[in-house]
Amino acid sequence: MSNTQKYDVIVVGGGPAGSSAALQAASGGASVLMIEKESQIATTVRTSGVTWMDTVTEFKIPQKYYNPIKNYGFYSPNNSVLLRDKTHRAVVLDVRSTYRWLASQAESAGVDIDTGITIKKAIRNNDDTITVNGTDNTSVRGRIIVDASGFSSVIAQSMGLARQWGRFGVGAEYEMHAENVDRETWWLMVGSMYSPAGYAWIFPVGGDLVRVGVGIAKPESAADPREILDTIIHKKLGPVANLGHLEPSEYHYGLIPNGGIDRKSVYNGVILVGDSAGQSNPLVLEGIRFAIRFGRMAGAAAAAAIHNPDDAELLLSSYEADWRRMAEARIRSAYKIQRRWLALSDEKWDSELDIIKELNVDEFLDFVRADFTMSKIIKMTLHHPRLAVRQLFKLLR
Repeated sequence: MSNTQKYDVIVVGGGPAGSSAALQAASGGASVLMIEKESQIATTVRTSGVTWMDTVTEFKIPQKYYNPIKNYGFYSPNNSVLLRDKTHRAVVLDVRSTYRWLASQAESAGVDIDTGITIKKAIRNNDDTITVNGTDNTSVRGRIIVDASGFSSVIAQSMGLARQWGRFGVGAEYEMHAENVDRETWWLMVGSMYSPAGYAWIFPVGGDLVRVGVGIAKPESAADPREILDTIIHKKLGPVANLGHLEPSEYHYGLIPNGGIDRKSVYNGVILVGDSAGQSNPLVLEGIRFAIRFGRMAGAAAAAAIHNPDDAELLLSSYEADWRRMAEARIRSAYKIQRRWLALSDEKWDSELDIIKELNVDEFLDFVRADFTMSKIIKMTLHHPRLAVRQLFKLLR
Protein backbone atom coordinates (compact mmCIF):
# COMPACT_ATOMS: atom_id res chain seq x y z
CA MET A 1 0.00 0.00 0.00
CA SER A 2 1.14 3.57 -0.62
CA ASN A 3 0.19 6.75 1.22
CA THR A 4 -1.83 8.07 -1.71
CA GLN A 5 -3.98 5.06 -2.58
CA LYS A 6 -7.74 5.46 -2.68
CA TYR A 7 -10.31 2.80 -3.48
CA ASP A 8 -14.05 2.58 -3.68
CA VAL A 9 -14.07 -0.56 -1.55
CA ILE A 10 -11.44 -1.94 0.81
CA VAL A 11 -11.85 -5.53 1.96
CA VAL A 12 -9.93 -6.56 5.08
CA GLY A 13 -9.33 -10.30 5.13
CA GLY A 14 -8.48 -12.73 2.34
CA GLY A 15 -10.58 -15.70 3.41
CA PRO A 16 -13.71 -16.92 1.60
CA ALA A 17 -15.86 -14.01 2.80
CA GLY A 18 -13.28 -11.40 1.83
CA SER A 19 -12.45 -12.87 -1.58
CA SER A 20 -16.14 -13.31 -2.40
CA ALA A 21 -16.99 -9.74 -1.40
CA ALA A 22 -14.03 -8.39 -3.34
CA LEU A 23 -14.94 -10.39 -6.44
CA GLN A 24 -18.51 -9.17 -6.49
CA ALA A 25 -17.65 -5.55 -5.75
CA ALA A 26 -15.10 -5.49 -8.57
CA SER A 27 -17.52 -7.26 -10.92
CA GLY A 28 -19.98 -4.48 -10.11
CA GLY A 29 -17.54 -1.84 -11.34
CA ALA A 30 -15.96 -0.69 -8.06
CA SER A 31 -12.24 -0.26 -7.53
CA VAL A 32 -11.30 -2.78 -4.85
CA LEU A 33 -8.34 -3.51 -2.61
CA MET A 34 -8.22 -6.69 -0.53
CA ILE A 35 -5.77 -6.75 2.37
CA GLU A 36 -4.56 -10.01 3.93
CA LYS A 37 -2.34 -10.17 7.01
CA GLU A 38 -0.51 -13.36 6.03
CA SER A 39 2.25 -13.36 3.46
CA GLN A 40 0.14 -15.59 1.23
CA ILE A 41 -3.57 -16.41 1.21
CA ALA A 42 -4.37 -19.34 3.55
CA THR A 43 -0.82 -19.86 4.77
CA THR A 44 -2.47 -20.83 8.06
CA VAL A 45 -5.52 -23.11 8.01
CA ARG A 46 -8.05 -22.37 10.75
CA THR A 47 -11.01 -24.52 9.70
CA SER A 48 -11.70 -28.20 9.12
CA GLY A 49 -13.19 -27.32 5.72
CA VAL A 50 -16.55 -29.10 5.86
CA THR A 51 -19.24 -27.72 3.58
CA TRP A 52 -21.86 -29.06 1.20
CA MET A 53 -22.03 -30.34 -2.36
CA ASP A 54 -24.66 -27.79 -3.36
CA THR A 55 -22.30 -25.05 -2.17
CA VAL A 56 -19.31 -26.14 -4.24
CA THR A 57 -21.61 -26.70 -7.21
CA GLU A 58 -23.27 -23.28 -6.87
CA PHE A 59 -19.96 -21.45 -6.67
CA LYS A 60 -18.19 -23.67 -9.23
CA ILE A 61 -15.36 -24.67 -6.91
CA PRO A 62 -13.17 -27.07 -8.94
CA GLN A 63 -13.69 -30.72 -8.08
CA LYS A 64 -9.98 -31.23 -7.43
CA TYR A 65 -10.32 -28.99 -4.37
CA TYR A 66 -12.73 -31.14 -2.37
CA ASN A 67 -13.39 -34.69 -1.22
CA PRO A 68 -17.05 -35.82 -1.50
CA ILE A 69 -18.82 -37.42 1.49
CA LYS A 70 -21.95 -39.57 1.52
CA ASN A 71 -21.91 -41.35 4.90
CA TYR A 72 -22.30 -39.71 8.30
CA GLY A 73 -21.34 -41.28 11.60
CA PHE A 74 -21.80 -40.34 15.26
CA TYR A 75 -20.06 -41.80 18.30
CA SER A 76 -21.08 -41.22 21.91
CA PRO A 77 -19.42 -42.94 24.89
CA ASN A 78 -21.65 -46.03 24.61
CA ASN A 79 -23.50 -45.70 21.33
CA SER A 80 -22.91 -45.11 17.64
CA VAL A 81 -24.85 -44.59 14.46
CA LEU A 82 -23.87 -44.54 10.79
CA LEU A 83 -26.22 -43.11 8.18
CA ARG A 84 -25.42 -44.13 4.61
CA ASP A 85 -26.54 -42.21 1.54
CA LYS A 86 -26.50 -43.05 -2.15
CA THR A 87 -25.18 -39.67 -3.25
CA HIS A 88 -22.49 -37.29 -2.06
CA ARG A 89 -24.05 -34.30 -0.33
CA ALA A 90 -21.23 -33.12 1.91
CA VAL A 91 -17.62 -32.32 1.07
CA VAL A 92 -14.34 -31.70 2.86
CA LEU A 93 -12.41 -28.91 1.21
CA ASP A 94 -8.73 -28.62 0.48
CA VAL A 95 -8.95 -25.36 2.42
CA ARG A 96 -5.71 -23.79 1.29
CA SER A 97 -6.27 -24.49 -2.40
CA THR A 98 -9.94 -23.41 -2.25
CA TYR A 99 -9.18 -20.10 -0.54
CA ARG A 100 -6.39 -19.34 -2.99
CA TRP A 101 -8.68 -20.18 -5.89
CA LEU A 102 -11.32 -17.80 -4.53
CA ALA A 103 -8.67 -15.07 -4.22
CA SER A 104 -7.50 -15.72 -7.77
CA GLN A 105 -11.07 -15.28 -9.00
CA ALA A 106 -11.18 -11.89 -7.28
CA GLU A 107 -7.82 -10.89 -8.73
CA SER A 108 -8.97 -11.88 -12.23
CA ALA A 109 -11.95 -9.55 -11.76
CA GLY A 110 -9.58 -6.62 -11.14
CA VAL A 111 -9.12 -6.72 -7.37
CA ASP A 112 -5.76 -5.49 -6.07
CA ILE A 113 -4.45 -7.81 -3.34
CA ASP A 114 -1.90 -6.77 -0.73
CA THR A 115 -0.58 -9.47 1.58
CA GLY A 116 1.62 -9.43 4.66
CA ILE A 117 -0.12 -6.35 6.12
CA THR A 118 -1.79 -6.42 9.53
CA ILE A 119 -4.42 -3.74 10.05
CA LYS A 120 -3.89 -1.65 13.19
CA LYS A 121 -6.88 0.67 13.06
CA ALA A 122 -9.49 2.37 10.90
CA ILE A 123 -10.49 6.01 11.20
CA ARG A 124 -13.53 7.79 9.77
CA ASN A 125 -12.64 11.02 7.94
CA ASN A 126 -14.58 14.27 7.75
CA ASP A 127 -15.73 13.45 4.23
CA ASP A 128 -17.14 10.11 5.52
CA THR A 129 -14.46 8.03 3.85
CA ILE A 130 -12.50 5.66 6.07
CA THR A 131 -8.73 5.42 6.33
CA VAL A 132 -7.29 1.99 7.09
CA ASN A 133 -3.83 1.93 8.64
CA GLY A 134 -1.51 -1.04 8.41
CA THR A 135 1.60 -2.19 10.25
CA ASP A 136 3.88 -0.98 7.46
CA ASN A 137 3.08 2.63 8.50
CA THR A 138 1.12 3.34 5.34
CA SER A 139 -2.58 3.90 4.88
CA VAL A 140 -5.29 3.60 2.28
CA ARG A 141 -8.61 5.37 2.04
CA GLY A 142 -11.90 3.80 1.01
CA ARG A 143 -15.51 4.82 0.64
CA ILE A 144 -16.79 1.47 1.89
CA ILE A 145 -14.92 -0.98 4.12
CA VAL A 146 -15.78 -4.68 4.23
CA ASP A 147 -14.67 -6.28 7.48
CA ALA A 148 -13.97 -9.90 6.55
CA SER A 149 -11.18 -10.26 9.09
CA GLY A 150 -12.81 -13.22 10.80
CA PHE A 151 -13.05 -13.78 14.51
CA SER A 152 -10.94 -10.71 15.34
CA SER A 153 -13.31 -8.29 13.55
CA VAL A 154 -10.44 -5.79 13.43
CA ILE A 155 -12.29 -2.99 11.63
CA ALA A 156 -15.46 -3.21 13.73
CA GLN A 157 -13.49 -3.36 16.98
CA SER A 158 -11.05 -0.61 15.97
CA MET A 159 -13.91 1.75 15.18
CA GLY A 160 -15.83 0.88 18.34
CA LEU A 161 -18.67 -0.74 16.40
CA ALA A 162 -18.47 -4.14 18.09
CA ARG A 163 -16.81 -5.85 21.02
CA GLN A 164 -14.82 -9.06 21.04
CA TRP A 165 -16.97 -12.17 20.94
CA GLY A 166 -17.92 -13.38 24.42
CA ARG A 167 -18.91 -16.88 23.31
CA PHE A 168 -16.89 -18.76 20.74
CA GLY A 169 -15.61 -22.15 19.69
CA VAL A 170 -11.96 -23.18 19.81
CA GLY A 171 -10.82 -25.93 17.46
CA ALA A 172 -7.57 -27.91 17.35
CA GLU A 173 -6.92 -30.34 14.54
CA TYR A 174 -4.23 -32.53 13.02
CA GLU A 175 -4.16 -33.27 9.32
CA MET A 176 -2.73 -36.77 9.24
CA HIS A 177 -1.72 -39.59 6.95
CA ALA A 178 -3.77 -42.62 8.01
CA GLU A 179 -3.23 -46.28 7.30
CA ASN A 180 -6.96 -46.94 6.82
CA VAL A 181 -9.27 -44.29 5.40
CA ASP A 182 -12.91 -44.47 4.38
CA ARG A 183 -12.84 -41.49 2.03
CA GLU A 184 -16.64 -41.18 1.84
CA THR A 185 -17.45 -41.15 5.58
CA TRP A 186 -17.02 -38.54 8.28
CA TRP A 187 -17.45 -39.03 12.00
CA LEU A 188 -18.55 -36.75 14.81
CA MET A 189 -17.75 -37.81 18.39
CA VAL A 190 -19.68 -36.44 21.37
CA GLY A 191 -19.55 -36.83 25.13
CA SER A 192 -17.04 -35.88 27.81
CA MET A 193 -14.32 -38.28 26.64
CA TYR A 194 -14.25 -36.49 23.27
CA SER A 195 -15.07 -32.91 24.31
CA PRO A 196 -16.49 -31.50 27.55
CA ALA A 197 -18.43 -28.87 25.62
CA GLY A 198 -18.47 -29.56 21.92
CA TYR A 199 -17.45 -32.47 19.73
CA ALA A 200 -14.54 -34.19 18.03
CA TRP A 201 -14.34 -35.21 14.38
CA ILE A 202 -12.71 -37.26 11.67
CA PHE A 203 -12.99 -35.70 8.21
CA PRO A 204 -11.33 -37.45 5.22
CA VAL A 205 -9.56 -35.00 2.93
CA GLY A 206 -8.78 -37.37 0.08
CA GLY A 207 -6.10 -39.97 -0.53
CA ASP A 208 -4.72 -41.16 2.79
CA LEU A 209 -5.29 -37.81 4.55
CA VAL A 210 -7.77 -37.23 7.36
CA ARG A 211 -8.39 -34.32 9.71
CA VAL A 212 -8.84 -35.36 13.33
CA GLY A 213 -9.89 -32.54 15.61
CA VAL A 214 -11.60 -31.34 18.78
CA GLY A 215 -13.82 -28.30 19.24
CA ILE A 216 -14.69 -26.78 22.62
CA ALA A 217 -17.22 -24.06 23.44
CA LYS A 218 -16.00 -21.10 25.46
CA PRO A 219 -16.68 -20.05 28.18
CA GLU A 220 -18.59 -23.28 28.89
CA SER A 221 -15.32 -25.19 29.31
CA ALA A 222 -11.77 -24.15 30.20
CA ALA A 223 -10.32 -27.31 28.67
CA ASP A 224 -7.51 -27.15 26.11
CA PRO A 225 -8.72 -28.79 22.86
CA ARG A 226 -5.21 -29.82 21.85
CA GLU A 227 -4.66 -31.75 25.09
CA ILE A 228 -7.90 -33.64 24.55
CA LEU A 229 -7.05 -34.21 20.89
CA ASP A 230 -3.67 -35.68 21.79
CA THR A 231 -5.38 -38.02 24.26
CA ILE A 232 -7.94 -39.17 21.70
CA ILE A 233 -5.21 -39.95 19.20
CA HIS A 234 -2.84 -41.56 21.73
CA LYS A 235 -5.58 -43.79 23.17
CA LYS A 236 -7.22 -44.30 19.75
CA LEU A 237 -10.66 -43.57 21.13
CA GLY A 238 -13.83 -44.34 19.20
CA PRO A 239 -13.52 -44.43 15.40
CA VAL A 240 -9.90 -43.20 15.60
CA ALA A 241 -8.98 -46.80 16.37
CA ASN A 242 -10.08 -47.81 12.86
CA LEU A 243 -7.61 -45.44 11.19
CA GLY A 244 -4.58 -47.59 11.99
CA HIS A 245 -1.17 -45.95 12.02
CA LEU A 246 -1.32 -42.15 11.98
CA GLU A 247 1.36 -39.68 10.91
CA PRO A 248 0.68 -35.96 11.47
CA SER A 249 1.47 -33.62 8.57
CA GLU A 250 -0.06 -30.30 9.76
CA TYR A 251 -1.56 -28.76 12.86
CA HIS A 252 -4.52 -26.38 12.59
CA TYR A 253 -6.01 -24.12 15.25
CA GLY A 254 -8.88 -21.68 14.96
CA LEU A 255 -11.58 -19.64 16.66
CA ILE A 256 -15.15 -19.15 15.48
CA PRO A 257 -17.91 -16.95 16.95
CA ASN A 258 -20.60 -18.85 18.79
CA GLY A 259 -22.69 -16.08 20.29
CA GLY A 260 -25.61 -15.92 17.90
CA ILE A 261 -26.17 -13.11 15.40
CA ASP A 262 -27.18 -10.19 17.57
CA ARG A 263 -24.36 -8.02 16.19
CA LYS A 264 -25.27 -5.60 13.40
CA SER A 265 -23.49 -6.12 10.10
CA VAL A 266 -23.85 -2.65 8.51
CA TYR A 267 -22.57 0.58 10.09
CA ASN A 268 -22.44 3.70 7.88
CA GLY A 269 -20.05 2.52 5.21
CA VAL A 270 -18.71 -0.50 7.11
CA ILE A 271 -19.98 -3.98 6.23
CA LEU A 272 -19.32 -7.09 8.30
CA VAL A 273 -19.36 -10.48 6.64
CA GLY A 274 -18.48 -14.07 7.52
CA ASP A 275 -17.14 -14.68 11.02
CA SER A 276 -16.92 -10.93 11.59
CA ALA A 277 -20.71 -10.90 11.43
CA GLY A 278 -21.19 -14.21 13.26
CA GLN A 279 -22.55 -15.89 10.14
CA SER A 280 -22.07 -19.54 11.05
CA ASN A 281 -24.15 -22.60 11.82
CA PRO A 282 -23.97 -23.09 15.61
CA LEU A 283 -24.70 -26.82 15.52
CA VAL A 284 -21.42 -27.85 13.90
CA LEU A 285 -19.80 -24.40 13.67
CA GLU A 286 -19.44 -24.41 9.89
CA GLY A 287 -19.72 -21.18 7.96
CA ILE A 288 -17.87 -21.42 4.65
CA ARG A 289 -21.09 -21.53 2.63
CA PHE A 290 -22.36 -18.43 4.44
CA ALA A 291 -19.02 -16.69 3.96
CA ILE A 292 -19.09 -17.13 0.19
CA ARG A 293 -22.79 -16.46 -0.33
CA PHE A 294 -23.09 -13.50 2.00
CA GLY A 295 -19.68 -12.21 0.95
CA ARG A 296 -20.95 -11.95 -2.60
CA MET A 297 -24.11 -10.23 -1.40
CA ALA A 298 -22.03 -7.73 0.59
CA GLY A 299 -19.79 -7.03 -2.39
CA ALA A 300 -22.77 -6.48 -4.69
CA ALA A 301 -24.35 -4.09 -2.17
CA ALA A 302 -21.07 -2.19 -1.84
CA ALA A 303 -20.72 -1.75 -5.60
CA ALA A 304 -24.33 -0.60 -5.92
CA ALA A 305 -23.80 1.93 -3.11
CA ILE A 306 -20.70 3.31 -4.82
CA HIS A 307 -22.62 3.93 -8.01
CA ASN A 308 -25.69 5.32 -6.25
CA PRO A 309 -24.36 7.42 -3.36
CA ASP A 310 -27.73 9.05 -2.66
CA ASP A 311 -29.19 5.62 -1.92
CA ALA A 312 -26.04 4.16 -0.33
CA GLU A 313 -27.49 3.72 3.14
CA LEU A 314 -30.54 1.89 1.81
CA LEU A 315 -28.49 -0.31 -0.51
CA LEU A 316 -26.06 -1.35 2.21
CA SER A 317 -28.91 -1.99 4.63
CA SER A 318 -30.49 -4.28 2.07
CA TYR A 319 -27.51 -6.62 2.45
CA GLU A 320 -28.24 -7.06 6.14
CA ALA A 321 -31.96 -7.48 5.56
CA ASP A 322 -31.39 -10.06 2.81
CA TRP A 323 -28.91 -12.29 4.61
CA ARG A 324 -30.97 -12.22 7.79
CA ARG A 325 -34.10 -13.15 5.84
CA MET A 326 -32.21 -16.13 4.40
CA ALA A 327 -30.48 -17.40 7.54
CA GLU A 328 -31.38 -15.67 10.80
CA ALA A 329 -34.31 -17.85 11.88
CA ARG A 330 -32.41 -21.03 11.09
CA ILE A 331 -29.29 -19.91 12.91
CA ARG A 332 -31.33 -18.97 15.97
CA SER A 333 -33.07 -22.35 15.96
CA ALA A 334 -29.73 -24.13 15.65
CA TYR A 335 -28.42 -22.06 18.53
CA LYS A 336 -31.25 -23.36 20.74
CA ILE A 337 -30.34 -26.94 19.86
CA GLN A 338 -26.66 -26.27 20.50
CA ARG A 339 -27.39 -24.87 23.96
CA ARG A 340 -29.34 -28.03 24.71
CA TRP A 341 -26.51 -30.24 23.41
CA LEU A 342 -23.90 -28.48 25.54
CA ALA A 343 -25.87 -29.43 28.67
CA LEU A 344 -26.13 -33.16 27.87
CA SER A 345 -24.48 -35.78 30.08
CA ASP A 346 -22.78 -38.82 28.54
CA GLU A 347 -25.89 -40.88 29.26
CA LYS A 348 -28.09 -38.30 27.57
CA TRP A 349 -25.78 -38.30 24.57
CA ASP A 350 -26.19 -42.06 24.28
CA SER A 351 -29.95 -41.51 24.18
CA GLU A 352 -29.59 -38.65 21.71
CA LEU A 353 -27.95 -40.99 19.23
CA ASP A 354 -31.01 -43.22 19.45
CA ILE A 355 -32.99 -40.22 18.22
CA ILE A 356 -30.58 -39.67 15.33
CA LYS A 357 -30.96 -43.35 14.37
CA GLU A 358 -34.62 -42.67 13.63
CA LEU A 359 -33.83 -40.02 11.05
CA ASN A 360 -33.31 -40.72 7.39
CA VAL A 361 -30.37 -39.04 5.63
CA ASP A 362 -32.48 -36.16 4.29
CA GLU A 363 -33.76 -35.35 7.77
CA PHE A 364 -30.34 -35.73 9.34
CA LEU A 365 -28.69 -33.38 6.86
CA ASP A 366 -31.45 -30.81 7.20
CA PHE A 367 -30.86 -30.97 10.92
CA VAL A 368 -27.04 -30.70 10.82
CA ARG A 369 -27.17 -27.93 8.22
CA ALA A 370 -29.68 -26.02 10.36
CA ASP A 371 -32.02 -26.08 7.37
CA PHE A 372 -35.09 -25.66 9.52
CA THR A 373 -38.33 -24.68 7.84
CA MET A 374 -41.72 -25.02 9.48
CA SER A 375 -42.91 -27.51 6.88
CA LYS A 376 -39.86 -29.71 7.47
CA ILE A 377 -40.24 -29.48 11.24
CA ILE A 378 -43.89 -30.52 11.10
CA LYS A 379 -43.08 -33.36 8.70
CA MET A 380 -40.32 -34.70 10.94
CA THR A 381 -42.42 -34.62 14.10
CA LEU A 382 -45.23 -36.46 12.33
CA HIS A 383 -42.87 -39.09 10.95
CA HIS A 384 -41.18 -39.65 14.31
CA PRO A 385 -43.84 -39.95 17.00
CA ARG A 386 -41.47 -40.89 19.83
CA LEU A 387 -41.66 -38.33 22.64
CA ALA A 388 -37.92 -37.63 22.57
CA VAL A 389 -37.99 -36.70 18.90
CA ARG A 390 -41.01 -34.48 19.33
CA GLN A 391 -39.39 -32.71 22.28
CA LEU A 392 -36.22 -32.14 20.28
CA PHE A 393 -37.94 -30.53 17.36
CA LYS A 394 -40.38 -28.63 19.54
CA LEU A 395 -37.44 -26.34 20.31
CA LEU A 396 -37.49 -25.19 16.70
CA ARG A 397 -41.11 -24.13 16.53
